[in-house]
Amino acid sequence: MSKLDEQPFDVGAATSSLAESTLGEPETTPPRYQIVDEDGNYDPDDVPALTDEELIDLYRWMVLQQVIDVRMVKLQRRGEMGTYASGRGQEASMAGCAFALQEQDWLFPYGREATAELIQGMPLRDLLLYWRGIEDANKQRQNKVFPPAIAIGTHIPVGVGFAWGMRMDGDDAIATLYHGDGHPSTGEYQAGINFASVIDAPALFYCQNNGYSISAPFDKQTGAKTVAQKAIAYGLDGIRVDGNDVLAVYDAVRTARENVVAGNPTIVESVSYRLDAHTTNDDPSLYREDNEVDWWEEREPLGRFESFLQSEGVWDDIDEEAIRAEANDKFDQAKEAADAFDAGGVDELFTHLYDELPPELERQLEEFEAFLEERPDAYDYIEHRPKG
Repeated sequence: MSKLDEQPFDVGAATSSLAESTLGEPETTPPRYQIVDEDGNYDPDDVPALTDEELIDLYRWMVLQQVIDVRMVKLQRRGEMGTYASGRGQEASMAGCAFALQEQDWLFPYGREATAELIQGMPLRDLLLYWRGIEDANKQRQNKVFPPAIAIGTHIPVGVGFAWGMRMDGDDAIATLYHGDGHPSTGEYQAGINFASVIDAPALFYCQNNGYSISAPFDKQTGAKTVAQKAIAYGLDGIRVDGNDVLAVYDAVRTARENVVAGNPTIVESVSYRLDAHTTNDDPSLYREDNEVDWWEEREPLGRFESFLQSEGVWDDIDEEAIRAEANDKFDQAKEAADAFDAGGVDELFTHLYDELPPELERQLEEFEAFLEERPDAYDYIEHRPKG
C-alpha cells in the first residue's frame, strides 16, 4: 500500500505538466445569462413560466422604483430627505431578484434595493423614514428585512450567521445578501462567504455590479473579469446574468435559490449600470464620461421589458399612465405618513441598545427625565431629529 492510499483527504491527481496544474484567468469575459436582448428579441421557449398578472406586477414594481428614485432625489434637493442612493437603471436587477424569492426568505440589504425591500413587505413610509435617519424604520423583523448595511461588507458575516441559524432551526428559508461590486474587496465579505461555503449556509450572495464602487470602476476594484468567478475560489457556484433583463434575473435567482436550498451557497452577479450618482452627495462627472452614461441609458431595463410585453400581447392590458399615477399616489401617501411621524422623545437615547434596559441605564433615564421635569427650559437646548 502506498502512502497516497492513506491520505486523509483528496489532494487531486498528480501530473508532470506544469501547464495542467496552472489555474488561469479566462482570456475573455464570461457571458451573461440573457433571455430578452437589448433589441427586445427572445426565444419564447426560454421565457420563465410567469402569468400575465405576474408579468404586470413585475412591470409595476419597476415603475415604482423609477418613481421613488425621482421623488426621493427631489426631496433631498429641497432639504426634506437625507442622503439617498438612487437605483435608476437597476430596476430589473432589484425587482427581478426579490420577485424570485419565497415569502419565508430573509433580505439583507445594503442601501440600493428599495423595490426589493418593498416586495418583502416593508412599508414605503418606512423607506422614507430610513433615509431621514429615523431608527424606527429599521424595525422590519415582521417583513424579514434586516437594517441596510451602509458600512461596506459588514452585513455579510451577519447574514451568513443568520442563515446558518435558520438551517439549524430547520427553517425552509434562505438569506439573500444584496451587495455591490465593491463588497468582495472587503475582509468581511471574504470571511463571510468562505464561512458560508464551509458550513453550507443557505445564503444567496446577490451582487448588483453596476460598474462602480462609488467612484472606483470595476477594473480598479479587482483584477478578475467578473464577480461570479470568485465563487470558484470558495467552492461555490457563480451565475452571471444580464441585470437589465428582468426575466433573466428572475430565472437566474430562482435557479440559484434552488441551489442554496440544496446546500450550495451561490453568487449571482447581476451586471447592470447605475445611471444616477452613487448618492445625492456624489458628483459622477468627476469619474465617468457622459457618452458612457448615454450608452447605458439607451439600454435601460424598463424599455426592454416593455418591448417584451408588447410582443407577448400583455401590453394591451397595461395602462402605463395609470400605473405611474398609482405609484405617485403611493409615494404621496407615504410622504404624508412620514411627515406625520412623531419626532420622538429623549427616551430614544436609551432605546434599541438592549432587549431589556440594564439597571444602570434605567437609573440614567429616570435621572434625565427628572431633570427635564424640573428644568423644562432645557428642552430648548435639545436638538430633536429633523423631518428631513
